[in-house]
Amino acid sequence: MSDDEADPELLALLRQHFQGKLNLDEEPETGVLEGAEYVYDNSIDVAINMRATKNAAALIYEQMQQKEFSTANWSEHELHPKTKDESTVAFIFTMDLLNFSFWSLRPEDERFAVSYRDKTWTGYWSLVASLQRALEEDIPITDPHYWQNEEECNLDAMRYVFRSCTDEEMPLLEARLACLREAGQVLYEKYGCSFAKCIEAADRSAARLVNLLARDFDYFRDEFRFEGRRKPVRFLKRAQILVADIWACFDGEEYGEFGDIDKITMFADYRVPQILASLGCIGYSPPLQAMVMGQDVLQSGSSYELQIRACSIWCVELIKRDILRQHPDAKVNAILIDFFLYDTMKQLEVQEKETIPHHRTRSIWY
Repeated sequence: MSDDEADPELLALLRQHFQGKLNLDEEPETGVLEGAEYVYDNSIDVAINMRATKNAAALIYEQMQQKEFSTANWSEHELHPKTKDESTVAFIFTMDLLNFSFWSLRPEDERFAVSYRDKTWTGYWSLVASLQRALEEDIPITDPHYWQNEEECNLDAMRYVFRSCTDEEMPLLEARLACLREAGQVLYEKYGCSFAKCIEAADRSAARLVNLLARDFDYFRDEFRFEGRRKPVRFLKRAQILVADIWACFDGEEYGEFGDIDKITMFADYRVPQILASLGCIGYSPPLQAMVMGQDVLQSGSSYELQIRACSIWCVELIKRDILRQHPDAKVNAILIDFFLYDTMKQLEVQEKETIPHHRTRSIWY
């Protein structure tokens, strides 16, 4: 939609107002997919290969069927919580509040890693392992009251909770502490120090919960200006993956019951774009390709970075649509496709079969 065209959301709002039916909470939308499509339509450095995307859709569906991939896969991982109660909700909230920026330019044996249960964990799993280890050591790392205690929850405490078994420290520790501090204050002021009450306020709407997180928590407001667009482009990666993790953990029931879960898009990070590029679904302009291959850092909010993230969202949307076009009864959405692609990319990393590096952006958004 160009700036000269009427905004359909605004028209609908005005129509409801004059008809006496104004309801701001009716059928909430996150706006993420709309923004991603706009960037894709105006992208000059990232392109989607439609033939490769259709081929990928067939391959992904086939492999997901073979592996019987579903929400059950989430809880099967040894580090994810096995209980299904409010403490689990608190764990997932903490986990996704801090779920960002684990990449390293150091060799594999020197990068930040966590030793836990006789294994070494890197990336996202280093975060989950650290949280589980802290709870076993009676450190209330998932308690908002603890986050607000500046004497106990400080940078030294963060260094201990997220201590590495290598010489490299977890990236952005000060930013992670700031995330906890702000979240603790918002939960205290608005939600009785309980993220479960935040979920209740969303009234079983995934989109409403995402919007609520972006409205009330600064560190979930993952949106940027893109040239030519009046409204910011929303990505909301951690807000969306938080809702998705709650849904998957509770298998769409209790705290995880959302009537509009399919409104959640792919989570725009660095691993899924990597596998999409490996599959030939997305391609980069020569200057951007050189930066990615050279592992140069792309600035957060730069045009290059926004194009990679937005086109990845739109590409996964096209994959989902093609799967559903070919298999109308398939139980698949962008969340499950994202989970599957992420797991597949991590397996390729372990097997040292990466054909293209992921892009490097250091930020709190992913």
